[in-house]
Amino acid sequence: MRNNLPERRRTAGLSQARLGDLLGVSRQTINAIEREKYDPSLPLAFALAGVFGVRIEDIFTPDGKEPRPAVPVARDPAAGR
Repeated sequence: MRNNLPERRRTAGLSQARLGDLLGVSRQTINAIEREKYDPSLPLAFALAGVFGVRIEDIFTPDGKEPRPAVPVARDPAAGR
């Protein structure tokens, strides 16, 4: 999974160690995620997104592809009755 975590972290003025401290993980974990050697757990991905105030999809994309545009989901007319 591709990510833009290094750029976001540097823009925020955070070291890998400080970001790891904020998330309760090691600097090595942050380094492995940034180098795309380790995919974070879903809770860690949500926590990373929360630190930067963005959605998970704004940080991570599968195989470097752009996130798909949101597609409206048809509502079941019987729902909510």
